[in-house]
Amino acid sequence: MKMLEKRPWLAWLLFFATVVVVFLIGMLASSIVERRAEASFVNVPKNQISDFESRNEVWGETYPREFQSYYETEDTTFASKYNGSAMIDMLDVDPRLVVLWAGYGFAKDYNQGRGHYYAVTDVVNTLRTGAPKNANDGPMPSTCWTCKSPDVPRVMHEDGIAEFYKGKWARLGSQIINPIGCADCHDPKTMNLTITRPALIEAFERQGKDITKASHQEMRSLVCAQCHVEYYFNKKTVEGANYLTFPWDKGMSVEAMEEYYDEMEFSDWTHKLSKAPMLKAQHPGYEVYLTGIHADRGVSCADCHMPYKSEGGQKFTDHKIQSPLNNVANSCQVCHRQETANLIANVYDRQDKIIENRDKLEELIVRAHVEAKKAWDLGAVESQMKDILMGIRHAQWRWDYAAASHGGSFHSPVETSRVIGTGLDIAQETRIKLARLLAELGHNEEVPYPDITTKAKAQKFIGLDMDKLDSDKAEFKKDVVPEWIKEAQAREKS
Repeated sequence: MKMLEKRPWLAWLLFFATVVVVFLIGMLASSIVERRAEASFVNVPKNQISDFESRNEVWGETYPREFQSYYETEDTTFASKYNGSAMIDMLDVDPRLVVLWAGYGFAKDYNQGRGHYYAVTDVVNTLRTGAPKNANDGPMPSTCWTCKSPDVPRVMHEDGIAEFYKGKWARLGSQIINPIGCADCHDPKTMNLTITRPALIEAFERQGKDITKASHQEMRSLVCAQCHVEYYFNKKTVEGANYLTFPWDKGMSVEAMEEYYDEMEFSDWTHKLSKAPMLKAQHPGYEVYLTGIHADRGVSCADCHMPYKSEGGQKFTDHKIQSPLNNVANSCQVCHRQETANLIANVYDRQDKIIENRDKLEELIVRAHVEAKKAWDLGAVESQMKDILMGIRHAQWRWDYAAASHGGSFHSPVETSRVIGTGLDIAQETRIKLARLLAELGHNEEVPYPDITTKAKAQKFIGLDMDKLDSDKAEFKKDVVPEWIKEAQAREKS
């Protein structure tokens, strides 16, 4: 007290300091109360979500932040060094793909995938499904719809799984109308992550595993694994059905799945030039991810592609499913303390090195197809070509496995490099066999490499008449939804 009497200004200082502290505590308390009130408000369901509710807008009434962030997958502006979220004509970027897929639908049309928002629109507008004008057109099986919409579980429930897999793709066009969304991954009553596609459950069962025992962290990858996997259409499971099946019975490595396919003598198509029985890798992202360092450390797909974020006092999963390179702060830098530019440079470095070897493998396989055609033209017989065709099959399977894994060069650079390396060995050995056979057939010169410097030249080289296809394609430009889908969407929302 004596000190305060001697120094009256100190009393005023303590008074004002106390006022400031009380004010700040009051502000903090007010903020906490406000955030709790907001959290309580948000978590009260505004509507009862019914079983098999496929309309994302209905879910969004109760979960607005997740819904709004999901619809940001409409954004196609992000571009990285290799692809991004914009639509890119990959055949135009790399015309060699046309030759690799000669005789298969991908040689007609293959575009870099956009966000989940475009799942229905893009599958309708690709020439691989025939760009149908109405629900009675379209050559592909209805199984092609499986990963494109939350309407799929509803239709499977109503018609039966096997029945869903029967018939042509376009027969379900008026029913499969909502793009990938909430009901694909969440239970409508509990919002727990759930598996809605039977192929993944069936694959686990054949391996003796119970998917219901998966942890929440494992489920944050398994819901992605419903679709981002290698698969094929098994015509032997149910008569008349293209039954969606994952070839994991012998294991999930590139060799194990190859052995599985070879034993059942399965092929996706016969190559138009080489006549090899070919395998088309779909998108084995989950299988490749499992071999990488992030999976080994317990990092899930969602941790990087759908990281947590906070907004208005709420922590939630960002449903703008995208490349981590477009969200480095919330994805990579949660664990890695390096600067953004350094992290991105590390990713590109891995991609550069792997793609360099992958491109070399591409060229070798193109040469093998062309040389095999030359051998047939010179009178080769099946007994002479059997091992050569199997070599082409195995080399391209490895190339496609690495190329189609979507991010494999980052998810698991060591395994992806190994797969490409074995593919290079197989391709070279196959070409040596071809050189010997061509010599036996009287051809001792190098088979000329074709001029496939553009997509048009490559398609002409394999004998693909694009005039009519281009005319059809013009009627279905990339962001146009056919009227029969628009009518169905209007009915569904009403």
